[in-house]
Amino acid sequence: MIKAEYKVVAVMSGTSLDGIDVIYAIFRYDKDWSFKIGHAETLKYSSQWKALLSNLVNKSLEELKELDIAYSEYLANAIQSFITKYNLSEIDFVASHGHTALHQPENKLTYQIGNRTVLADKLQQKVICDFRLQDVEYGGQGAPLVPIGDRLLFHNYDYCLNLGGFANVSFEENERRIAFDICPVNIVINHYVSKIGLEYDDRGKIASRGNVHEGLLSQLNQLEFYQQPAPKSLGLEWVKLHVFPNIDKLELKTEDILRTFTEHIALQIASVLKGKGTSTLVTGGGAYNDFLIQQLRLKTKSEIIIPNNEIIEFKEALVFGLLGVLRDRNEVNCLKSVTGAKQDHSSGKILNPNS
Repeated sequence: MIKAEYKVVAVMSGTSLDGIDVIYAIFRYDKDWSFKIGHAETLKYSSQWKALLSNLVNKSLEELKELDIAYSEYLANAIQSFITKYNLSEIDFVASHGHTALHQPENKLTYQIGNRTVLADKLQQKVICDFRLQDVEYGGQGAPLVPIGDRLLFHNYDYCLNLGGFANVSFEENERRIAFDICPVNIVINHYVSKIGLEYDDRGKIASRGNVHEGLLSQLNQLEFYQQPAPKSLGLEWVKLHVFPNIDKLELKTEDILRTFTEHIALQIASVLKGKGTSTLVTGGGAYNDFLIQQLRLKTKSEIIIPNNEIIEFKEALVFGLLGVLRDRNEVNCLKSVTGAKQDHSSGKILNPNS
């Protein structure tokens, strides 16, 4: 039944491995979509799970399938603890992105772990999940999926920029939503600060002390991906193949690596945000990197807007909640103009408990 209001638990786990973002949101439709986030939390990964998830690209498909079951159970327990903590009795469904284990759209392959039926069975809730698979089957990149949410929930901004493991952007062009991954961000920064015992570069302070290595900067900016037209997307495999080797062979100090890579990020993003008098909503963990934001403001004429912490941290989970709502209504939640699929479609698997 098509309703005007949906109460949803939405779950997202990103490439930066900060943890599992879980929110309880209410979506309302009255000519336009609106939302209210009731509760939101990031459930940190244990060191064991963080190690497992950071090594997914080295696992075989069979190993991933085995891990998928364990991760689905882990996810179910995490979601249930959230539901219990906030005493949530009114839930239409759980919308879960899962965690990307393998993403090779050029081989018609994408695999998100954490989407097994055990999720619905353990929670005793309807679950809508596995949003990327159908898009890849339709010839799309299976990413990014957030732009439909940018269009429907954040249309007051010219650009929606997310700074997570990767930087991705979405905007309207000739009445079409355009979106793509721009470059790696935290997936690289966190990798190098982990070598000095840190999880992240707090406010970009380490990067701010470093010097730009012009040779490395030039090599990074010349990577073939940046010349490719949209739609396009990035994954950890690409970073391991093209970014880490270029950096590692130079044996630079950590602060110089971070300073150079921050410069690279700012330049790549600025090449996309071209409009004077435009506004850019910035979300994701990178929005807290003051030094990166400072460099970005120096290099683009678009007004950089940092929203409240709830939107910075939980916008992606919120949008996957909306994707679930649209799937439940059998309405388009995946745009061909964004992913390159052969058609717009309503994507996502619906799991019912004990079915």
